[in-house]
Amino acid sequence: MEGTLELSLIIPTFNEEESLPELMAWIDHVVKANHISRFEAIVIDDGSSDASWQVTGQLSSQYPWLKGIRFRRNYGKSAALQKGFEAALGEIVITMDADLQDSPEEIPGLMKMIREENYDLVSGWKKDRKDPIGKTLPSKLFNRVTRAASGIKLHDFNCGLKAYKHDVVKNIEVYGEMHRYIPVMAKWAGFSRIGEKVVQHQPRKFGYSKFGWERMINGFLDILSITFVGKFGKRPMHFFGTLGVLFFVVGFGILAYLSFLKISMDIVRISDRPVFYFGILTLIIGSQLFLTGFLAEMISRNSPNRNRYKISDRIGIEENDGVME
Repeated sequence: MEGTLELSLIIPTFNEEESLPELMAWIDHVVKANHISRFEAIVIDDGSSDASWQVTGQLSSQYPWLKGIRFRRNYGKSAALQKGFEAALGEIVITMDADLQDSPEEIPGLMKMIREENYDLVSGWKKDRKDPIGKTLPSKLFNRVTRAASGIKLHDFNCGLKAYKHDVVKNIEVYGEMHRYIPVMAKWAGFSRIGEKVVQHQPRKFGYSKFGWERMINGFLDILSITFVGKFGKRPMHFFGTLGVLFFVVGFGILAYLSFLKISMDIVRISDRPVFYFGILTLIIGSQLFLTGFLAEMISRNSPNRNRYKISDRIGIEENDGVME
């Protein structure tokens, strides 16, 4: 199903009450200057503790294209993007942060690359980044590891400014902290035309960064997770079953060899040998891994593929507009 609008802007927001008025005025200027008339901007309030939601409500009366979804509590950026993707009606979907560091001036260029160059996804590259070294150094490390693991040649996987075809956002599921690896998820979903555009990056004007060092640990765990899910998410038996059979064969071989020694050489106490217990251990581990693969296969075939988050309020979006709780 294609979008019914020309463009959807998805804007995850957490405690950005000062930035929102300037951001909406900036977006309004850009879309009018580029004659983009059929569009929407969806603010996803991720459980803000300030007046971000009240500000969004006030701005919606000034800008009819502004919509909103409010979480009851903070779930994280991935959850906000997922709900935005579910609600988006645009033929092209663009995500951007609410802190004014992503420039709305990039919108026409991103749309052009999707339309005219037929990219499935275009990721922004903050080549001249206006952040402290505490953010830029871990980011460079993450990007290098992700490039090596995924084979996708992007400089900046974590840039919040990205453009997608409508079909892409409707065929991926963002959860946990996986928003950093949306290009990887898109590739595994079959959308291989992934491009990159150098974008402006503004210094933070209001508030403070939500970046913490715990994200560095989470990032490495996430790339392992997304690599595993991408390769084996639909066929976990291929992973666990292979390991299970390997361990089982090793354990069975060891015990068979010891049994042969006992029978042929009349060795009475093979249980005195440490390798006997190693054989039993690998046999048990192999059986457990095989059963794990079987259960995972059953779960992956029968579990619903959806995330559920508690939503407390909406602006311009009805409860049945594709947004699941």
